[in-house]
Amino acid sequence: MSEDISLIENRLRSRFPGAVLTVKIFRDELTICIDRDSIVRVLQFLRDDGELAFDFLTDLCGVDKTSLEKSNSFEVVYHLYSIKRNHRVRLKVKIPALKPTIGSVTGIWKTADWHEREAYDMFGITFEGHPNLVRILTPDGFEGHPLRKDYPLKGRQPNSLRDVYRKVKR
Repeated sequence: MSEDISLIENRLRSRFPGAVLTVKIFRDELTICIDRDSIVRVLQFLRDDGELAFDFLTDLCGVDKTSLEKSNSFEVVYHLYSIKRNHRVRLKVKIPALKPTIGSVTGIWKTADWHEREAYDMFGITFEGHPNLVRILTPDGFEGHPLRKDYPLKGRQPNSLRDVYRKVKR
């Protein structure tokens, strides 16, 4: 596994020297922080490079780090897997909380469509170039983004939405 980690890190650093911000290895898991402006090109390379062959976007999610690091930023995390090579990598990209936008990767992996919609719905992260960026988990008329740190725990939604969730009488 450590050979795979070195291969992935070295290929990325040589191909995108300015885009790789940090590299961490913890319990044989590789995490690479990438510059926001380079993430789509980096992900395209990771999929298309024959030695890396990351052909599966396992997951894409958002993280609200505004209260954790006082950095006023969100993070988008990509988990990739290569079925052919049997190796994994995690990529993280910081984006500003005031304007949480990043390029869509639906053109690289079709499965990104649902993952990006979920991150949009839960965190309000906008994926530029997404073909159908609409809410996926919350009902029509839902206001706010429930996984943001500033989202209130009670009393946020209008009564009509409470009725949607509580149709079953006990």
